[in-house]
Amino acid sequence: MTIKMTMKRGVGTKVGVIFLMVLSGVWMGCEDEIDVDLREGEPLLVVDAWINDKPEDQVVLLSVTQSYFAREDAPQITGASVSIRDNAGTIYTFTERGNGEYVWSPTVDTPTFGQIGNDYTLTVETGGDVYQAVSRMNRVPVIDSVTFTFEEETIFQPDSYIAEFWARDFEGPGDAYWIRAYKNGELLNLPGDINIAFDAGFSEGDFDGVTFLPPIRAGINPDDENEEGDELSPYWPGDSVFVEIHSITSVAFDFLNEVSIQTNRPGGFAELFADPLANVPANLTHTNGDKGVVGFFNVAAVQGNGKRLE
Repeated sequence: MTIKMTMKRGVGTKVGVIFLMVLSGVWMGCEDEIDVDLREGEPLLVVDAWINDKPEDQVVLLSVTQSYFAREDAPQITGASVSIRDNAGTIYTFTERGNGEYVWSPTVDTPTFGQIGNDYTLTVETGGDVYQAVSRMNRVPVIDSVTFTFEEETIFQPDSYIAEFWARDFEGPGDAYWIRAYKNGELLNLPGDINIAFDAGFSEGDFDGVTFLPPIRAGINPDDENEEGDELSPYWPGDSVFVEIHSITSVAFDFLNEVSIQTNRPGGFAELFADPLANVPANLTHTNGDKGVVGFFNVAAVQGNGKRLE
C-alpha cells in the first residue's frame, strides 16, 4: 500500500515530514498487490446526445458499457437507427459515420438545428430495442463581453490574469445553463471545468434576473501548474478565451452536477468524507422498460463571445 501526499512549501512541511515518518512505521512493508474479482455486469447502451443550434454537424455517440478494468476502448454501436422529432412533426435523421457516430448535417434550407421553445424526442433503435428521451430547447442569454483583470501575487497565487464573462440571466426562475470555455481554441474539459448555473446562481430562484455570480463568471479560468506543481496564471498576454453559454434543462443540470461530484474526487484522506461513488441517472428509457441504458440527451441554444489578452 502506498500513500502519496502533496504539501506546499512552508511551516507545514516540517509537520508533514514528522507525520510521514510516523506513517512509514505503520505502513512499512504493506505493498502487497491485491487482485479484485468484480462480477461482470450486463452491458448497457451508452447514449451521448448533447445537441445544439450551432451551425455545424450534430453528433449522437452510441457505445456499450464495459468491464471496470477493461483497457481497450468501449465497443461502438453500428447499424443503429437514430432520429430526433420535434413537437411540430419535423424529423431530423442522423446518418452513421463510423466509430459509433451518428450525424445530422446542416443544409442551405436548415442551417441550424431546432428552435427555442420546441420539444424534441430522441429515438434510438438498435438490435431490435428502442430507446427514447425528451428535451426542450430553452432560451439562452447573450454574453455582453469577456474581460481580463490583473491580480498581483499573493501567498495563494502568482501574478495572474483572471478572465470573466458578463451576461445576465432572464427574469423568471427556471433557466439552467452550462458554461463552456475554450483557451486558445482548446475546450477546457476536465472534471473541475464543469461550470453550470441555475438562473444566475447555483440553485433555482436564488439569484434570478441578475448578472451571473462571480464564481460562475470566473469559472472559465483553467487551473494550470508547471512541472514542479507551482500554480500558473490562467491566461497570459497572447492567450485567448472563448465562452459559450448552453441552455440546458433542469434535469440536465442535475445530471452535470452529479457528474461533477462523481468525477472531481478529492483523493487521499478527504475521500473518506466525500459522497460515495454511484451511477449517474440517465434521462433515456427502454420503451419496454426491461433494459437499462446510460447517458443523456439535451438540446441547447448557444450564445458565445471571446477575447484575446493583449
